[in-house]
Order: sequence, then C-alpha cells, then structure tokens
Amino acid sequence: MRRLLGALSISLILAAATTVGAVAAGPFPHTIVLPGATSAEGIASGSGSTFYAGDAFGGDIFRGDLRTGAVERFIDAPAGRNALGIRVDEEHGLLFVAGGFTGQGYVYNLWTGAPIASYQFGTPPGSIINDVIIARGAAWFTDSVVPHLYRVPITGVGNVGAFSTLTVTGPAAHISGAFNLNGIAASPDGSTLIVAHSGDATIYTVDPTTGASGAISGADLPNIDGILFNGSRLWAVQNFSNQITELRLSGDLSSATVVRVITDSAFEIPTTVARWGNRLAAVNAKFDTGFPPTAATYEVVEVDAR
Repeated sequence: MRRLLGALSISLILAAATTVGAVAAGPFPHTIVLPGATSAEGIASGSGSTFYAGDAFGGDIFRGDLRTGAVERFIDAPAGRNALGIRVDEEHGLLFVAGGFTGQGYVYNLWTGAPIASYQFGTPPGSIINDVIIARGAAWFTDSVVPHLYRVPITGVGNVGAFSTLTVTGPAAHISGAFNLNGIAASPDGSTLIVAHSGDATIYTVDPTTGASGAISGADLPNIDGILFNGSRLWAVQNFSNQITELRLSGDLSSATVVRVITDSAFEIPTTVARWGNRLAAVNAKFDTGFPPTAATYEVVEVDAR
C-alpha cells in the first residue's frame, strides 16, 4: 500500500507538472495590436520573448512580449520624429532607431527609454534613413535615397560616438527607385554587410571598409524591404507581396537559394521581421491604406519559422 501511494503521488506530481507546463506554454498570439499606434514599420527582438516596435510616422517605440502578447508604449518620442528600422544592443544597453524621412537616427537607453543621442545623417527630402544593424562594435544605418551607409561607433555601455559616412560603390549604389538601399544585415563576424535594394528588387553584399558591393545571385525578390540573417538563413520581407521569403545563402555570400515562402492571412503590407526561437514576428505597415497610412490599428503578426 505504501508503495502504491508513493507511486500514485509521484504520478500525480508528474501529471500536475505536465499540466502546468502545458498551460504555461500555451498558444502564441497570432497578432499583437500596438496600442495607440498611428503607423508601424520596424521591429527588433530583445532578451527572452521581448520585442520592440516603432510607430513609423510618430516616432514612438512599443515594448511587448511575443509569448503573452502584452505590449505597452515604451518611448514617447518628441514631436517630429520617425521610427523605421530598429535594433537592440543588449550588451551595451542601447536601442537604435532609423529616423526615416527626417534624415536622422536616434539612440535610446534600452532599459529606461531615455534619449542618448541623435544624428542628422542627411537632409530631407534627399535622405530617408530606413534601417539599422549592429556589426563589429558599430550601428550601420541605410539611406534609401543616396548610396550611403552611416556608421555610429559604440564606445561603451550606454555610449556612442560621432558618425561617419561610407559611400557605397558598385551595383548596390544604383539609384533605381523611390526606395533603394533598405533592409540591412551582417555576416556573423561583421566583415560583410548585406543590404536589400528595393529599387533593384534584390540583395547585395557591401564591404564595410571600402563600400564596394557585389550581387548575391538567386536573391531577386520584388517588393523587398526588411531582412534578417542568422547563420546561413536569411528572411526577406516582401511588403506589397504580403510574404516573407526564406533564403539559404552560400558560405561566401555570393549566391542564395529560396527555401520557402511564408504567407499569412493576417499580413497587411509587412515591412520588417524579428525572430525569437522558432517564431518570426512581422510588422504590418498597412501602406495599402495610404502613405502615410490611415488604418485604425497596427499589429505584429507571429508565424512559425521552422
């Protein structure tokens, strides 16, 4: 009897633990509405299931949880700011934001949201600061009007330095549309930058020292916007195509192979994407309602990345 009770107790404990685990895991939210957003464009992942998303034409930054769907306005930006691409630097406690049609870039304290620095990279309308990546101790911003990349050095925890301008040469310098250089990523060691070119509907590599660029064959994608690179996998958001294409890049980054195309009924002009584990999170910009957009709500859409 004692053995039976002991075995029964253990079974009950294991069953309870299994039930609690199942409840704790739960289903992921399919969509997460950004409360009070007047537009949306950029997204980046932080620690754990934390994400940051931006109000494109309002400049505000939202912080939320991809697992629970909880979200709040984290940074109430000064009037006149934009927020397009976003990148998180947890090591140095920094949040970088591409300032879009202002020609600016912003740096905030990742933990408090306090402003740290702002930069005037270009003069609007001759400059659209579209996206940002962190590589080799610096943040790199793209300009969709001119073939420039702007480098902001990270000088320590909570600190950044003066920016410098890298002129891109070669095919990535082509000015073929209203938006040219757009999304940006980097190789794991930071020795090569990877840029999406919306006007050319393709992806190029850029040498961060010389600015020389090269084509990635097989990466021709219409409506390409934000990109995300991890290992050899690259996800490219195709905004007006309402899809995300996963590519497999060769070791030397010279060629790409399409692995799959991700579509979802909740996509409404997604622009950028973040990843957490086996989940992708894309932001609906809803540019189909106008430019600037006029939708009532803006949301993050979660899909499976496996």
